[in-house]
This record gives sequence, C-alpha cells and structure tokens, in this order.
Amino acid sequence: MHIDDRDPPARTPVDGGFGTFDGDGFVLPPDVVYLNAASHGPRLRCVQQAAEAALAAGVAPWRVGMEAWVESIEAVRRGAANCLDGDADGVALVPSAGHGLSLAARNLPLAAGDGVLVLGGQFPSNLLPWQQRCAEVDARLHAVARPVDATGRPGDWSAAVLDAIARLPSLRVVALPHVHWHDGSRLDLDRIAAATHSAGAALVLDLSQSLGALPVDLARWRPDFVVSVGHKWLLGAYGLAYLWASDAWRERGMPLEQSWIAREGATVFDSPMPPPAFARGARRFDAGGVADPLRLAMSAAAFARLHGWGLARVHAGLQARGRGLRDALRAQGLGGWLAEGPGSHFVGLRPPPDRFARATAALDGAGVVHTARAGGLRLAPHLDVDEAALAGVAALLARTAG
Repeated sequence: MHIDDRDPPARTPVDGGFGTFDGDGFVLPPDVVYLNAASHGPRLRCVQQAAEAALAAGVAPWRVGMEAWVESIEAVRRGAANCLDGDADGVALVPSAGHGLSLAARNLPLAAGDGVLVLGGQFPSNLLPWQQRCAEVDARLHAVARPVDATGRPGDWSAAVLDAIARLPSLRVVALPHVHWHDGSRLDLDRIAAATHSAGAALVLDLSQSLGALPVDLARWRPDFVVSVGHKWLLGAYGLAYLWASDAWRERGMPLEQSWIAREGATVFDSPMPPPAFARGARRFDAGGVADPLRLAMSAAAFARLHGWGLARVHAGLQARGRGLRDALRAQGLGGWLAEGPGSHFVGLRPPPDRFARATAALDGAGVVHTARAGGLRLAPHLDVDEAALAGVAALLARTAG
C-alpha cells in the first residue's frame, strides 16, 4: 500500500501501546493494508504452511490412522475451549454459526406468545433461525432498534436491550452478539446477562465478531449456547465453527443431524437398536464432515499461534488498534464520522453522504481492504496492521473530507 510518501511501511512491528507481535507472522500482499478481519481474518504464515502440509498428506490418506485423526479433532476442540472457559467437553465442532444457532433454536423451549429478543440489523445467522422458529410456534420476535439522540447520532445498544428485557412480557430467549457486526459497537454482556436471567429467559450468544478479540466470561454470563465462526478473529479455517453448550444441554440436547462421529462406539456399523449413546459432553452436537484434515490443521495452527502469543496480549493488541484508529480519526477532525457507543476492536464510520463515494474510492485506490455497506464503512484491523498504517488511513480519509 502507498497511502502517502511520508507514511512508513505498514508491516514494521512497533509497540507504542499496540503490543509487539511477529511482523512476519502473516501472509499478505505487500501493497495492501488489510482492515477486513471482521469478514475474514488475515492469513497467518503458520496456517498457510499447515494447509500446504495437510494437502500434501492428503495424497496418501491411508497413512493417517483413526487415532491420530481423533486426536487432531480433540486438539482443535481444546484450542477453541481455551478461548472460552477451558472446558473441552463443552465444545462441539460445527460448520457454521448458523448451524449452531439453528441447533439452539431447535432445543430451547418456545411456545405461542413467547418472546425472542434480537438486535435490529443483527447478522442473519443469529436472526433467521429465530424467525423460522417463531413462525413455526407462533412466538413473537422482538428486534431492538438502536436509539438515536436529538441530533440523529446513534446511542447505546446496551441501554436499549436492557429496556426491552425489562418491559417485554413472556420473554423466553435473548439472542445477541457481543459486538455488532456493522460498526464494532460493544454490548455490556455483564449487565445484559444478569437482566436476562432475572427475567427467566435463556441467553444465546454469537461471539463471531469477538471471540479471539475480547475476553469471555461464561461463568458470569451463564449462557445456554454460544457460537463462533473460526475464520474471523480466531484466524482459522472457513467452514469450521464452534458451539459451546451449558451443562444442562450437554445432557439432554439434540443435534440437528445424526452423525456417527457424535456417538460412542459408532465405528461398529452393524450395532443393534437402540443407537449408540451420544459422545461425552457437547460432542453430541459435532456435525458430520467438518473434521476435515485440512480445516483441522489450519485451525490447530491458528490456535497454537494465538495461545503462544497469549490471549490476553492478543486482546490488548486488538483493543489498542481499535482505540488507536479512533484517536487517529479524531485527530484528523473525523470524530463526527465515528459510530457512537462503547467502542471495540474495529471501527464503524458513517461519512456524510456526499463524501461516502470519495472515501471508498480513496481507500480502494490506496489498497486499504475494508467493507463499505449502506453508506457506512467498517475498518477492522488485526495484529498485522501497525499504528503508522492506521494513522495513514486516517490521514487519507481526512483528505477526502476537504
């Protein structure tokens, strides 16, 4: 990327409060600044190498025995668990967040007149399952609208959610993200979880935009189900996601499909009725086909790197990048473009309508990979992006506002 002749290269690892990480840890073209981790995390070099090794090994799959394959599954399960509460028995491997959330919607009791609470503009994976389930049983879906002040500036999602929980009758499920995918607005799950449980409702969390980037406190939040994709902030393979289930659902929950890998002793293919017992813990929810050696190898490598860096350091580094980008934008006079509310590790911008096209064109022309949607910009840096690159992006956007 060449934002400005005065801007230093984007790949030089620096600290400056951002945290120093392996500057050669990511495989990216040298002419881009990648600010789209909220869509797909940047590729780690070790993940690329693991993928190439798995592809090479795939020409002779008979050399990988069942025991080694099962251990590779469990290694990834442990990696995901260590990003949650450390309990591998609570984690299932599923193909997508949508699969895990559909499973939650099928298992949680819901009847006619009951209420399900979601955010307005929530990602479809955590909306469509509830729309379908509510339609089937004549339950009510309540979408919380984000408040705005007298000037039209967006307000705090958490306050709006807490108000909805307090006033809605027959609320049975609260299904929310930790961070809104549009703009990085962060929800106060400590307060929201307490209010949800006080209302007697189940809590379902989609952490796809936060797991690997923000600390998790499942003991405090006490959700029934949690899901996350693996290819965003966890830096793993597309098509391998994670479902966490509370103790109660590990004992009585039903999977969406009947996969032999989710059963004990199911390698005995002529076993009589009844079917074999479910595997231990949340393994009963393991989906068929996701334990592909390529995806397992990539995800295991990503977890090894994240845990090697230390999750606390990764969280701090990503939060510093979000703060640093906001500070740089304010310093350039673009504070009015920022989405309000508690900020997170990525940033949402809403340029004036007459500046939106110029801003997106400038970013595209400078090799800044971002998301532009419905008049808004989303800038989502990972650890490959340093302070100087973010300052350069802010300066570039300021030039489009002049």
